[in-house]
Amino acid sequence: MPELPEVEVTRRGIEPHLVGRRIAAVTVREARLRRPVNDDLAARLRGQKITGLRRRGKYLLADLDQGQILLHLGMSGHLRVVPQDTVVQRHDHVDLLLEDGNCLRFHDPRRFGLLLWGEDWAGDPLLQGLGPEPLGSEFDADYLFARSRGHRQAIKSFLMDSRVVVGVGNIYANESLFRAGIDPRRAAGRIALTRLHQLHQAIVEVLQEAIAAGGTTLRDFTRPDGKKGYFRLSLAVYGREKEPCIRCGKALRAARIGGRSTFYCGQCQR
Repeated sequence: MPELPEVEVTRRGIEPHLVGRRIAAVTVREARLRRPVNDDLAARLRGQKITGLRRRGKYLLADLDQGQILLHLGMSGHLRVVPQDTVVQRHDHVDLLLEDGNCLRFHDPRRFGLLLWGEDWAGDPLLQGLGPEPLGSEFDADYLFARSRGHRQAIKSFLMDSRVVVGVGNIYANESLFRAGIDPRRAAGRIALTRLHQLHQAIVEVLQEAIAAGGTTLRDFTRPDGKKGYFRLSLAVYGREKEPCIRCGKALRAARIGGRSTFYCGQCQR
């Protein structure tokens, strides 16, 4: 499932082609996504200028003259800006046709994504209650310390709770905890502030490096230019059960925490 780096890579890839452009028309081939595409989407969007493109967690928000488009890639979706006459592929569900002859094409094989128009999404349950951005100023070690006190929940599950912090999905929680030397099974409320400083730094570094590498492609994700994300080549623990730890050489372990696959080094992570 695309996580924060993949969504941010997508935003940066399509933003220069969208902002300042007007939507000339809309083609909906399949409206049955996680929430059905608006019946009046074409009427709502036709003639509107895209004035900005923002990311909130794993969601994209395209600001218009009137209202906003909310986008989510689901488990297997991607967005590309292509010429309007580009051959349509299976699972190309929605095109936003731009006045310059290109279109924003939404591709989603599993149909768990979203493409919706609304007046203002800030109050929608999808966005309400989300925690701070992990690359923003509101997220730091002191915040982690305050939020984690009294929590018996495993630190990995704690990091993946979008009410605590947005966008730190399974891959990047695994990698950040390894880099910080923290056992993913440890109770969040029992980790000292000094170690949370290390964890905060690790989260920021891992996410920034993943964005710079174009995200992580394990199966479905591709960047807006069609290329894969190459952070997969830098993964230290994720998906490497029984392989040697890059630090100590011991075999990496795997466990299930919160129903998610977890990878760690029993020697280096305490």
